[in-house]
Amino acid sequence: MARLIAARRTAVVPRNGAFARLSLEDLAAPVLQACLADAGLAPSQVDEVILSNALGAGGNPARRVSLAAGLPETVAGLTIDRQCAGGLDAILLARALVDSGAADIVLAGGVESYSRRPLRLKTDPEGGAPIPYDQAPFTPWPDRDPDMGQAAEALARRLSILRDRQESWAAHSHAKALAADLSAEIVPLNGITRDAFPRALSPRLLARAPLLTGSITAATAAVAADAAAVCLILSDRIAQGRGLALLAGATVGGTPEEPGLAPVAAIRRIWGGERLQQAEIMEAYAVQALAVIDGADLDPQIVNPGGGSLARGHPIGASGAILAVRLFHGLRQGRGLAAIAAAGGIGTALLVETSGAR
Repeated sequence: MARLIAARRTAVVPRNGAFARLSLEDLAAPVLQACLADAGLAPSQVDEVILSNALGAGGNPARRVSLAAGLPETVAGLTIDRQCAGGLDAILLARALVDSGAADIVLAGGVESYSRRPLRLKTDPEGGAPIPYDQAPFTPWPDRDPDMGQAAEALARRLSILRDRQESWAAHSHAKALAADLSAEIVPLNGITRDAFPRALSPRLLARAPLLTGSITAATAAVAADAAAVCLILSDRIAQGRGLALLAGATVGGTPEEPGLAPVAAIRRIWGGERLQQAEIMEAYAVQALAVIDGADLDPQIVNPGGGSLARGHPIGASGAILAVRLFHGLRQGRGLAAIAAAGGIGTALLVETSGAR
């Protein structure tokens, strides 16, 4: 069984902040190196690097990061794009490689620079000037491909998750992040040693937050951000019982119009309701996190104990991997769950377990 034996990340910094000038290699290579150092492994021992990246211009960033980190040129690198779910899916792919016997040591996670994402242009089939666009389509049907904020508001209306409950969850997320010491998981970069965004959200600040759509405000939606997160996945033969056992994982497609609910099916596929000590649930929107917690019947008290993405920010390709990093450092004993939604109606979940008290 594959095991997660080291996990690190950068701080999460809102776009155009302290990481604005950093390339994907600048962000992720030090994190790969930190994981190997934590585990006492040499770069020459790595079989593969799998990284998620949603906003880049291609060119196989995993290969570039691998080379920048000093890994052997024999490590080819694999870059995937499953949008928000990609960082967690990279870890599931690493698990599959290791469990199949195709690899023994894999570095997997995600990296995103919202600050340095390329400008996008569509060619005009009529020969006119290129047409700028920001978001690629997530389905072939425009009428079934909603704006993410509008999809969140539709979910809030259908499930009667009102603005005050969303704001309460956001304020609690920030409060937990402010109280947490996450220094053990963060690789210092550009002098930044902690997440830049958490703050005390008073009722007055929540009331003044700009309205995005319906009940969704700037306080109940995660901000775009830059970050990298990586997990080191080993075969049990090499790990020898260390770290977290990767018990199960699943990625499930759901209704494109309701991407926020997609993780519920993924969770149900791998979790039978047994006791969990910690759950890391993506907070792209407060309503999306609450819908997953309600739909999967999770105990809110164990969800995101160090705060969630509402308090950190959302570096799309890295966000799923950050959930796994948080589990690795937060779960002391028993079982933990990570789950995330992605545009297009996709949900990914991962179930892990400790070998005993850590």
